[in-house]
Amino acid sequence: MRSLYTSDQRKRRDESVWTLIQGILAPVQFIIFGVSLFLVVKFLTSGEGESAAEISILLKTVALYAIMVTGSIWEKVVFDEWLFAEPFFWEDVFSMAVLALHTAYLLMLFNGWGTTHQQMYVALAAYAAYVINAGQFLWKLRIARLQGDAEMAVAA
Repeated sequence: MRSLYTSDQRKRRDESVWTLIQGILAPVQFIIFGVSLFLVVKFLTSGEGESAAEISILLKTVALYAIMVTGSIWEKVVFDEWLFAEPFFWEDVFSMAVLALHTAYLLMLFNGWGTTHQQMYVALAAYAAYVINAGQFLWKLRIARLQGDAEMAVAA
């Protein structure tokens, strides 16, 4: 399997503050997602907590935009491409779908399009896409760690 990083890219990745920022934002976003998912499902099943669910989706969307912007900066630092660097091409493509679904929710909410339930279902679709995308990135993280371990073993 081809390595995700050249030695120069790995060095830039390891030295970049954006790697740390991504490492902080990713679990924060996941926690917000978990709370928001609970609140959205609670609203859809009981009709209670509409405002809390809406606020949580807004927070999740802000976290997503933050991780997308900082992730793009990270790719520029590591791969010299703002997005769609070869090792993360498909993750970035799917990230665009996640971003589009979250943005669709915002458009629906702020323009009063659809019912609250329809808006929440769009949010759930965004969340389903987010889970798949998070899985893609976790898989790449695992591959990077395995390749890093293998490179360390060869060097030793």
